[in-house]
Amino acid sequence: MARLERLALTDFRNYRHLVWRPSSPVTVVTGENGSGKTNLLEALSLLVPGRGLRGARNAEIVRHGASAWGVAARFAGGAGPPVEIATGSDPTRPERRVFRMDGETLRSRAGLSDHLSAVWLTPQMDRLFLDGLPGRRRFLDRLVLALEPGHARELAAHDQAMAQRNRLLATGRADAAWLAALEDSMARHAVAASAARLSLVAHLNEAGGNAVPDGFPAARLDIVCAIAERLRDRPALSVEDWLRARLAADRPADAARGGSGAGAHRTDLALSDRATGRAAGQASTGQQKALLLGVILAHAALMARSRGDAPMILLDEPLVHLDRTRRDALFRTIGGFDTTVLMTGTDAEQFLPLRDLAAFVTPRDDELRPLFPSPAGFRPADAGSPGGKAV
Repeated sequence: MARLERLALTDFRNYRHLVWRPSSPVTVVTGENGSGKTNLLEALSLLVPGRGLRGARNAEIVRHGASAWGVAARFAGGAGPPVEIATGSDPTRPERRVFRMDGETLRSRAGLSDHLSAVWLTPQMDRLFLDGLPGRRRFLDRLVLALEPGHARELAAHDQAMAQRNRLLATGRADAAWLAALEDSMARHAVAASAARLSLVAHLNEAGGNAVPDGFPAARLDIVCAIAERLRDRPALSVEDWLRARLAADRPADAARGGSGAGAHRTDLALSDRATGRAAGQASTGQQKALLLGVILAHAALMARSRGDAPMILLDEPLVHLDRTRRDALFRTIGGFDTTVLMTGTDAEQFLPLRDLAAFVTPRDDELRPLFPSPAGFRPADAGSPGGKAV
């Protein structure tokens, strides 16, 4: 499910207290720079596992002068009842986040993926294929996580084992048996995570141009990773054995460099135009944006087919670098998804082709004020109910 019915923010970024009930599944948020448009997208992105679209710490999220922040939302439940999901800073340990579902505190955020997923595009991602690999890997893992909720657990277990191994190696007197146990954990979880990445890429590549919305270039995705390369033609257990042996052999080198030279954290994503073969890093900024949007929209369509529901689609300044033809293609595609879509921009006129489909709002004084009458056919489920504290 991804149909947002209500969003409440408390001391979040520039919002002291906001309660918003969308009047349409598709919302265009426009306004001046610094008005809080991206903050709305970030709030929703924090309701799924991970650190959100900005990767911010709690101290960066809380409103100036406040001590804690919270985000809460209610989503339509399809055939079942609505689901309430909330997150915010822990009042006893402000540097930590807590998560709640239907009022119950969750021990692990990983379970949220079974109920809600999201994909997003931000202006910072315009340089995704020119900057370092961490951003590309996070982009890839967000797509995987939306389809495979267990992917977050595999990555977390791998990273935890790797961090412990790094600390042991740094002491210079680590117990060999302890290191072997940690390397066994790293190998198992790295192979599982790499297999999930390969599966996602294979599904998108197999769909080819058929999954890409009309008007966007079809992309080819490739995993650049020694683990994934071996998984293409070898059994997973064999690859685990190889990785365990490599980690054991690399202990002196890893101790010297202060980190592991092998593992799931070394994966990179390569993207190219299927028609021309040109790598994304060699394409123009507009072509890169079109390739990324095409991947995100094709992925959302894949989720709708395979899981029965599409993820939330959060697009921050999506029209920047797009020509008129691709803007129109984006608008046509957005209308075909049965999910919550939020798009931001500084100029409402650029989004006017969506006037009959989307609600237009602008942030002002802890409110999202409508710019035009809402489109027919959708109304908030609880327009009369009062708001409350987010967490």
